[in-house]
Amino acid sequence: MSELTVVVAADYFQSYSVVGLLAVVGVLFVAVAFGAGRLLRPVVPTPEKLLTYECGVDPVGEGWAHTQVRYYVYAFLYVIFAIDSIFLFPWATVFADPGYGATTLVEMFIFLGFLAVGLLYAYKKGVLAWT
Repeated sequence: MSELTVVVAADYFQSYSVVGLLAVVGVLFVAVAFGAGRLLRPVVPTPEKLLTYECGVDPVGEGWAHTQVRYYVYAFLYVIFAIDSIFLFPWATVFADPGYGATTLVEMFIFLGFLAVGLLYAYKKGVLAWT
């Protein structure tokens, strides 16, 4: 029995050693690439290269610009609903399995209820009004 346990443990740790070896090779590959880039690149600083780049236009004025927060709010809401839609796909596959239908249906309505409450809160706060 102990010989079987040693063999199983050796196989178990061998699979982790392969993953560890691949991780080390990946880190070394990235380090060598960055090191080669640093050694091979030309270093010729000029005043033009040290200027701030603004879409091909010479920078004018100070570097402070006001940004509308509502764009970030819409982007954040999009990300939230995109991630939530990702959660709907596994739910749909489990829902089809026998014996899980009623439970997963109740869980999904609770999940969608939380989303609806969050969306209603954002609407009541006026976050979704585009002005």
